[in-house]
Amino acid sequence: MNLAFLDPDQPQFPDPSTALAEPDGLLAFGGNLEPKTLIDAYRQGIFPWYQDEDPLLWWSPATRCLIEPKALNISRRLLRLLRQQPYQIKTDSAFSAVVKACAEPRGDGGTWITEEMMDAYTALYEQGQAHCVEVWDGSDLVGGIYGVHIGGIFCGESMFSRVDNGSKIAIAHLCQWMAVEGLELLDCQMINPHLLSLGAISMPRSDFLTRLHNIRDREHKWSLTDSHDWQWR
Repeated sequence: MNLAFLDPDQPQFPDPSTALAEPDGLLAFGGNLEPKTLIDAYRQGIFPWYQDEDPLLWWSPATRCLIEPKALNISRRLLRLLRQQPYQIKTDSAFSAVVKACAEPRGDGGTWITEEMMDAYTALYEQGQAHCVEVWDGSDLVGGIYGVHIGGIFCGESMFSRVDNGSKIAIAHLCQWMAVEGLELLDCQMINPHLLSLGAISMPRSDFLTRLHNIRDREHKWSLTDSHDWQWR
């Protein structure tokens, strides 16, 4: 099967089920990162992922990593932290700083969040379609997550920690809000041990797309605020 090429001016995504088995989920290349293109992609369960030396690549893996907010697994240690409230939680006050922190090289020394990607998601943020949850220690940004909000799903793009459990605190607050507001899925894209520890599940692409199609047009405004009076149990 040939990999689909997307017109840079008028990209039209192919059916996600036509994605390659190897590498898993590679669906298309080309197109652009305009806000309209990105929203169209997320509404179909597709996301961009590439590095500077690569063409613009689009993916829809055979299995999807998801967290159902009401089923978030909170460890005893994390629960103690949430109850103690040693950090301040904010939303959308430092979107660019969160993205830049997520783009910092990790253990392998590389990053997939290119300058082009940063600009693209900042444009979505400015349109009110991308959001972040931030963890602050005084004036220091120590954790966070950012992504795209589509109806009843939040499509997480990346997260970071500069303190133990920094990203988990951000996810916990995000999921608590999602559960209260009735959002059904936090899309984490690819499975890893960090996400599994939070109760993430793997869902076949066909099942995920069915869920996505059922919730993507729901009316859920982004109403997460900087003040959180959650009762952590």
